[in-house]
This record gives sequence, C-alpha cells and structure tokens, in this order.
Amino acid sequence: MRTTRFVTCLLFVIASSASAQTTSQKPFEPVSGQAGKDVVWVPSPPEMVNKMMQMAKVGPSDVVIDLGSGDGRNVIAAAKLGARAVGVEYNPDMVELSRRLARDAGVADKAEFVQHDMYEYDISKATVMALFLLPVNMNKLAPKFFNLAPGSRIVANTFGIEGWQPDFRETLPPASECESWCEVLLWIVPAKVEGAWSMGNWSIALAQDYQNLKGTVIGDGESHPIAGKLLGNEIAFTANGAQYKGTVSADGRSIAGTVTSARGTSAFQAVRR
Repeated sequence: MRTTRFVTCLLFVIASSASAQTTSQKPFEPVSGQAGKDVVWVPSPPEMVNKMMQMAKVGPSDVVIDLGSGDGRNVIAAAKLGARAVGVEYNPDMVELSRRLARDAGVADKAEFVQHDMYEYDISKATVMALFLLPVNMNKLAPKFFNLAPGSRIVANTFGIEGWQPDFRETLPPASECESWCEVLLWIVPAKVEGAWSMGNWSIALAQDYQNLKGTVIGDGESHPIAGKLLGNEIAFTANGAQYKGTVSADGRSIAGTVTSARGTSAFQAVRR
C-alpha cells in the first residue's frame, strides 16, 4: 500500500514538473523598447513599413537587407513583393521568431534570417537596405552604404546619416495616426566620379561629397567652377552657364550625355584621365 502511494506521489511530482517546464517554455514574445546588442528594438508600424517599400520601389529583382531586423517585418514585407530578402539580427530568439513569422506569412522561401553582427555582415549584394537604426548606427555603417553599387537604395525610418542628406523624404500623413518616428528617408547610392576627366579639348576636375559635386572645367585658356549632383548613375552639373546631364557608365570610366547652353543642345562625352 505504501509502495502504491509512493509511486502515485512520484508520478504527481513528475507530471507537475513537466507542466511547469511547459509553462516556462512558452513562445518568445519581444517587447518594444527591449535592449539589443547595438540598438533597442522598437517596431515600425505597418504604415511605415509599407511606405518604406513603396519609396524604395522594392520588387522581384531586388535583394533587400535589413540590419537589426528584429521580428523581421521589413524582410517579410519585401519578400511579399517578390524580393529576395535577408534579415540580420544578433538576438537568436528574434531570429527564430522571424523565421516562424515568415513561414506563417508564406514567404519562407524568399525571406532568410541570420544571427550575425550587423557591422560585420557582408551587404555588398544588396540593392535595397531597409532600416530602422539610430544615427550612431547609421553613421558607422555609412562607408559600407556608400560602397554599394550605384543606384542601390537605402530607405530608413526617420534617422539619417551625418553629412549625407537623403535624396527624398516623406512624412506619413495624419491619417496614419503615427505619433513618433514618422518620416521615411531615401538615399540613392551615387556613382563614384571624383577625379580628373577629359572632355574633348577640355579637362574636368571633380570633387565629390556623397551625391554633391563641385570642381572646375578648364579649356581654351578659361577655368569655370562646377556645381552639380548625382542620383545613382545619373549626373547633372552646370559650368559656364551650360547645363550638363549624363549617365556614368557601369565601370565608372566614362560619362555620356547632353550639354545645353545659349547655343543649343549637343552631345558630350567625358572619360577618366
């Protein structure tokens, strides 16, 4: 009789322990504002995510990378638009949550999540960076962003990059009921054109500060200042009252376009010296 009671009690203890273990192993649920390795996690609302995808013109030909991807909402949104998307997140619980949410959304084949340090991850294949990071993070990552292929897009929730003004910005409308962090910023990675160029009998010296250009054009015994901008591979600048518009070649070795002045419009070509 005592043996039977002992066994019954033992089974009860085992069952209680198993029940307690099951309770303690409930699914991970992130909390807005929770600390992370490099940045706290605050989720972007759906309206913000959708606007980021829209402004960056995310589509099936894109490779989208989100650094500090949290619960994966940017990555999942990009995958739903047909893009191949990668979320880089240091917190392994967040990574597993993101993978589960991607499966639930039916985009696990296009959405990949990796547990990695965002500063060390290779982003060179990205055509779009979709981000919600602090200025300190954005500033540290700026050199890697600038080295992406010309025409790549960097879209971010509210926080920018010191010295690199966004090419486009848009604030969510009041109807979105956004109270904080309501501005979408978009950068188009510019071609690299700094240096000396030849343009027929003229020479050009360009200095580049992200998308902003200045320099001089020299020829026929004259020297004229240049002021201009880049938008991806598209270049536009003025010199001596003439307006130049052209396209930088994929290898960055030549520029072809048109020049418009009081004498009309004609073609021009410049090559690196």
